[in-house]
Amino acid sequence: MFGGPARQLDELSAELASANVIAGRHGSKPVRQVLSVASEIYPIVKTGGLADVVGALPAQLMQHGVRMRTLIPGYRAIRKHLTRAHQLHRYDRLLGVPAAIYEIELEGLDLLVLDAPLLFDRAGGPYQDEHGLPFADNWLRFAAFSRAAADIGQGLLEDWSPDAVHLHDWQAALTAAYLHFEPKPAPPCIMTIHNMAFQGNFDSSFFGILGLPQHAYTMEGVEYHGSVSYLKAGLQLSDAITTVSPTYAHEVTSFEFGMGLEGVINARKDHIHGIVNGIDEVVWDPESDPLITRTFSRRKLAARRYNRRTLEHAFGLVPSSRLIVSVVSRLTWQKGADVIADCADDIVAMGANLVVLGQGSKEIERAFEAAALRHPGRIGVNTQFSEDIAHQVHAGADATLLPSRFEPCGLTQQYALRYGCAPIVNRTGGLTDTVIDANDAAISHGAGTGFAFNGLSRSNMLQAIRRAQNLHRQPNQWSMIIRNAMKTDCSWTRSAARYAEFYETLISQNQEQGQRAVG
Repeated sequence: MFGGPARQLDELSAELASANVIAGRHGSKPVRQVLSVASEIYPIVKTGGLADVVGALPAQLMQHGVRMRTLIPGYRAIRKHLTRAHQLHRYDRLLGVPAAIYEIELEGLDLLVLDAPLLFDRAGGPYQDEHGLPFADNWLRFAAFSRAAADIGQGLLEDWSPDAVHLHDWQAALTAAYLHFEPKPAPPCIMTIHNMAFQGNFDSSFFGILGLPQHAYTMEGVEYHGSVSYLKAGLQLSDAITTVSPTYAHEVTSFEFGMGLEGVINARKDHIHGIVNGIDEVVWDPESDPLITRTFSRRKLAARRYNRRTLEHAFGLVPSSRLIVSVVSRLTWQKGADVIADCADDIVAMGANLVVLGQGSKEIERAFEAAALRHPGRIGVNTQFSEDIAHQVHAGADATLLPSRFEPCGLTQQYALRYGCAPIVNRTGGLTDTVIDANDAAISHGAGTGFAFNGLSRSNMLQAIRRAQNLHRQPNQWSMIIRNAMKTDCSWTRSAARYAEFYETLISQNQEQGQRAVG
């Protein structure tokens, strides 16, 4: 950890040694310090892929001369660890609420925690209460969070200040406005869109409490159709924008995928970049995974059958040689889960079995449960999502179905590829960028890692499943597809290098501008 009088000598030595290794590896380039600002981080708090990305990036960036610290809210599950944390700063009033900033290392992550009990120490999840309803004061919770992030960016902490600030989704996006509308020097700000559908739009009556100047409430600032939009502020006022796949970077410029913000995106299209997410290949490794029945590799695929039998038993399927199609997903409209549920009878009729692991819309959950009752032994459903069970599903199923209406990146298909579970995907966003369709041309060239279709409809999806089933009946071709899938590079290697280059460019430009201003 940086700073703190309780730090032991051996910890300091290890830190300096690490910095020296990085400096040596990168010549005379300095170690860049980056503040990551996110509302969730794996494995501490997670509701979706955002947490996986935020949790994986710091370790990957160390290899490229970037030292990242992550600011997260002090949720109830995190506060219990703060007894051993070091307090760096205390606010008497942070947007009217007592708060403090702590530093702590948890799960190998270098964290800054905003401890504001009145805002974050409550039952439920990060954004919703125990009944699934959004917290009424989310506008204040994440405004205070962003205000603290901006303060850190502008040098609040005595022993550490970042060279760049990296914001993730709407919960952190207002940071860009706080940095922009203050006269203090600020580091460059990068805004990453993980999902444009979630924007943090709130009533304009809250604006006066945010602590921003009146001129921030304009089209060039935080105003959006008479409301305050946190994501729009981040997109408008950050120095650069990234999305989590190249295809999604293009899609968000359109009416269909821009979710009302395509005008803002198009006005800044020269500042937007698509960098595909990677996955943690240590956590998701079929050769060493303790969560699956039998480890395996692309050279030892026969061992995979033991995972299939475990999966069949766990989901009440009758053991067979049928194609097992899995769904590991939030059961929502975005994910196309309604269409899958509507096609469940057809999937069984064509001779395949279906396994569903996920939760979401109660209506969709009930539709899957009803389908399982109609087809005992052929359809298995678990609406109590478990990441541990997800490992076993990917290790045992033959294919995984991802017919998302839009998908900024998607990690599930990458987990599936790693475990030899062929993805069946709609061509959108990161699904397009990560899955090679096993069409005739691809198969003739020994390529193909899954199955893709154009546009979500019953017929398109069922046709893709039928193609998968036909190849599944041809062991040699199916084995080729599975081995291709498992050879796919799903790591952070290239993407982390791109982020590091991105930071370096922005930091250098910012320093040059500062020198010119002084001159």
